[in-house]
Amino acid sequence: MYSKTFVASWADMDFNSHMKNTAFLDRAADVRMMFFSENGFPMREFMRLRVGPVIMRDEVEYAREIGLLETFSVDLALAGLAPDGSRFLMRNVTRNLEGKVCGKVTSAGGWLSLEARRLVAPPAELMHALRSLGRTEDFAELPSSMKPGA
Repeated sequence: MYSKTFVASWADMDFNSHMKNTAFLDRAADVRMMFFSENGFPMREFMRLRVGPVIMRDEVEYAREIGLLETFSVDLALAGLAPDGSRFLMRNVTRNLEGKVCGKVTSAGGWLSLEARRLVAPPAELMHALRSLGRTEDFAELPSSMKPGA
């Protein structure tokens, strides 16, 4: 399981004194990009390849509050993948120090060609990194986003 640990900062808090919804989304994105970076795809590699991840939908579920200066972890797993890798579902689960789930973010995305400005299949090395990620219990095969003849 890929996981990172954080401390809830002042900027993460909302008016009700708990971690705000955008902080859950920000940590999910941070952990995704940390995973890619640690698996051979730092930002400069995406720029060199002229391809990058694009998120088309995020679904957030909340279970428990996280307060200021509370330590929490964010796990990352693959919840779905197209056979060609052109579409993916990634799930981040946020847990408190006791291991209790505080929230989940499920993100649907694909790979954007920065040249063609359309979705593409990832390079083989990136597909290998995706396949190395742990899978959720409800993992599903997704349809390809590639159009025939494209």
